[in-house]
Amino acid sequence: MNVTLRPAVVSDLNKILEIVNHSIIHTTSNYNYETQTLEIQTKWLEDKKAKNMPVIVAELEGEVVGFGSYGQFREKIGYQYTVEHSVYVVDNIIGKGIGSKLLTELITLAKKQGLHVMIGAIDADNAGSIAFHEKFGFVATGTIREVGYKFDHWLDLVFMQLILK
Repeated sequence: MNVTLRPAVVSDLNKILEIVNHSIIHTTSNYNYETQTLEIQTKWLEDKKAKNMPVIVAELEGEVVGFGSYGQFREKIGYQYTVEHSVYVVDNIIGKGIGSKLLTELITLAKKQGLHVMIGAIDADNAGSIAFHEKFGFVATGTIREVGYKFDHWLDLVFMQLILK
């Protein structure tokens, strides 16, 4: 499986949008209820670029099959060295190493930018994602109970962190 990672460009947004909207409709990996529009996704990409925050895509046989990004954890200046990341992969590719490649690249980019901590906010019922993050050295630092609501039930959110060295 020959996977290429590269910075996202505007022409990737339709596929990124498809991946994001699938997660909104079918999973609790994204707590949004309403699907995103191309206009919203375009603004998201522009904002990331303006803030020097990466958006990378994984391409397999010429098709985008996943993407990853990070952004400021909180806007206050004291959090300037901490970012929160997201990694999404199309369903039929999960478990084939694409997410690992994306997260490895995000960690590398964060270190190059002189960042100190990377945060993952993960639905507590998503044992696969929690185990995935643990493989990279992320540690669960807390659970916020019933902070989200989706699919007619309350959701707990696990915060995991990796101290970048």
